[in-house]
Amino acid sequence: MKKPWSISTTVRNPNRVRNFLSVLKKLEGSEWNREAQKKFQVMLIQYKYYGFDSLQFNNGLSGRHLNLMSSPESISYEDAEEILEAKNYVGGGDMRGRQSFEPIEQMGLVYLDNNIVKISSLGNYFLMDDYDLGEVFFRSFIKWQLPNPISSDYRAVDGFSIKPYIGVLHLIKKVNTLWQELENKPVGISKEEFSIFALSLINYNRIDEYADKVIKYRNKLKECENDNEKKEFIFQYKKEFAAEFLNTTDEEKIKKMINKSGTYTDNAIRYFRLTKYIFVRGNGFYIDLEPRRIIETDKLLEADNAAPVDFASADEYLDNLCDIKQPILPWETDIELKKIINKTLIDIKDIQKDLDTKELSYETVSAKEVNGLSIDELKIYVDELRLYRKSLQEKELKSDTQDINNVKECIEKLKYIFQSKQKKSIELEKLTTIALNALNDALQIKPNYPVGDDNEPTFTAPANKPDIECFYNSFNSICEVTLLTNRSQWYNEGQPVMRHLRDFEDKNVDKDVYCLFVAPSLHRDTINTFWQSVKYEYEGTPQKIIPLTLQQLVTLLEVLVELKEQNKGFTHNNLLSLYNKILEITESVQNSSDWKQQVPATIESWKSELL
Repeated sequence: MKKPWSISTTVRNPNRVRNFLSVLKKLEGSEWNREAQKKFQVMLIQYKYYGFDSLQFNNGLSGRHLNLMSSPESISYEDAEEILEAKNYVGGGDMRGRQSFEPIEQMGLVYLDNNIVKISSLGNYFLMDDYDLGEVFFRSFIKWQLPNPISSDYRAVDGFSIKPYIGVLHLIKKVNTLWQELENKPVGISKEEFSIFALSLINYNRIDEYADKVIKYRNKLKECENDNEKKEFIFQYKKEFAAEFLNTTDEEKIKKMINKSGTYTDNAIRYFRLTKYIFVRGNGFYIDLEPRRIIETDKLLEADNAAPVDFASADEYLDNLCDIKQPILPWETDIELKKIINKTLIDIKDIQKDLDTKELSYETVSAKEVNGLSIDELKIYVDELRLYRKSLQEKELKSDTQDINNVKECIEKLKYIFQSKQKKSIELEKLTTIALNALNDALQIKPNYPVGDDNEPTFTAPANKPDIECFYNSFNSICEVTLLTNRSQWYNEGQPVMRHLRDFEDKNVDKDVYCLFVAPSLHRDTINTFWQSVKYEYEGTPQKIIPLTLQQLVTLLEVLVELKEQNKGFTHNNLLSLYNKILEITESVQNSSDWKQQVPATIESWKSELL
């Protein structure tokens, strides 16, 4: 059946892909029969990687099963199997196991060798502690093609003949070229254009044709005189385009394609952005080619026209997809790597000029003599330069946060986080990073979310690390943020936050260590868990956790604005004073509820002292 392409929404979160893979690793070497398929699904439930915090999954479960699923701990295999059986899935638990396996296989993270489960070299890299999320998804996407021998979802008879990721890069580049020829500034393609044209680009031979369609669509849209006209034009265009694409007049089928395009677009952009070759501009409205990797992108598109490769068998396709060393990338040559090095050095010098203008100090890095370096040494040097550029970008961010107008903008964005058009969880980590940079004279505020070459987050911090690490002269801390407000806040954040804090404490023994926890509201179970850790112990030793609501974090920033307007200073010791005052409450109250209730008054008292 002809349809737009999409990335599987079975696992929407890249961190969950890794969690699924970690469970599958336990089955490596097993025969992939119905028993193993069911076992995989049972284990996903056992470790709370499937079904947790899902109202739909809870339907039909007994009270005992609901209690097990809401517990912060993993459950026994037997109980997980009971829960899977209670769901009474059509096709059985083994069918669900095959569905959970499919997106991991499609990415080339796992394969079957004579029906034996094997984790690929790409999959094993993903399971390493120091994996690069961008590298994992880039290596997978440049080889993902439709049709392919391991899936029947997209068939050649329906017109599929493309590598979607490569096709999208080609489409954006061609649109930019045509747009520039019309004397416009190239901006990539809009999210709306992506949903219409990129998802329906199913044949590489039609890339130029679709680029022309984008330009004609864009010019027609410019002719609309007001927003209502634009909305009507887009609505009608989508209907006509879907009808032509599907070759149908069936209103339900047309409506279904249009309705799903939004979800598919968000999912595709989210994953493509992780590769670091896609750049989001215009407040998330446009998707463009990453300008800092244009040498690599141009070489990639010269070498690959997005046509699918004709593989003799599914095994041959999987061998290629699963091998992290394949293909040899077209810019991994002496000449091209030196071009990339030179371009990155120019980027670095431009940032350094801005820092000099702002009278900000930074550690200089002397350019290496690259002649005589091997290909592997050149690649390492590229990585070193990009890491150094990132450190300079963080200096710029720190400087920008000292501007009172930028602090006010951060306040507004935090207040209206739930109205943000960005991915809200990513936006919260970014805004909190900005807030912590603004609040004090930190030595370093280090967010752990992955970033693109523009230093913008591409996803949230991985589950095995704190969201943000903070280093000061007098103390160190971590910061954990969440948008969860119900009991799942306690499950997702309670034990993990305390575990992250203890690991951070163990690595930083020279200073006192604190944890700032921020959420829109604080669930009673979360507060009680932190109370136990602060008042008594976690793993034998008390901890220093400061739970704040999002509004209370905003209050801290508002205090900062008032101080700046009065030409008064603010240091990390002022922040430390507040942290200690909040912890001291636990010495005079009897329970976690009283602790939570007294925090607002403590903040007000601290605020009065400062102002």
